Amino acid sequence: MSRIGKLPVHLEKGVKASLSGSTLKIEGPKGKLEMHVLPGYGVEIADSTITVKRPGDSNDERARHGLTRKLIANMVNGVTKGFTRVLEINGVGYRAEVKGTNINLTLGYSHPIVYQLPPGVTAKVDRQVVITLESADRQLIGSVASEIRGLRPPEPYKGKGIKYAEETIRRKAGKAAAGSAAA
Repeated sequence: MSRIGKLPVHLEKGVKASLSGSTLKIEGPKGKLEMHVLPGYGVEIADSTITVKRPGDSNDERARHGLTRKLIANMVNGVTKGFTRVLEINGVGYRAEVKGTNINLTLGYSHPIVYQLPPGVTAKVDRQVVITLESADRQLIGSVASEIRGLRPPEPYKGKGIKYAEETIRRKAGKAAAGSAAA
């Protein structure tokens, strides 16, 4: 059996789970999330735990068993605690500000960039260079952070651009350093 898939997901106080057909809905203090359960997989809600049963024992079924259980655990974690993602902006004149559900970014282009946040994601900006994204949906917050980072990915020579807070940028030597080493 899958080691991850066989573990039960514990529901904390204030979290409600319901299954209608193949749609699992979870509600908590931070929001509501729903997920379509794969055909053949059984989800059982008993007392304050959720368990996932798989249809067979093939490698694909075992892999999807663990995946389904982890997605449900992420949903429960999201509606109780929520998820955050921190982005840092590096570069002279690069900055961001939040106005409502828009993030206004100045990233060295000839025009400012306005990024519209999807529903369910909120943003805060500290010191004009640190963007903190918050959401109950882990997949949504990851894709939003990736899209914002993709507006100006960090470059390896000066390190300018948008990067994740925990990311390290491998720096390269420029032309001057390479030319003097050869001479």
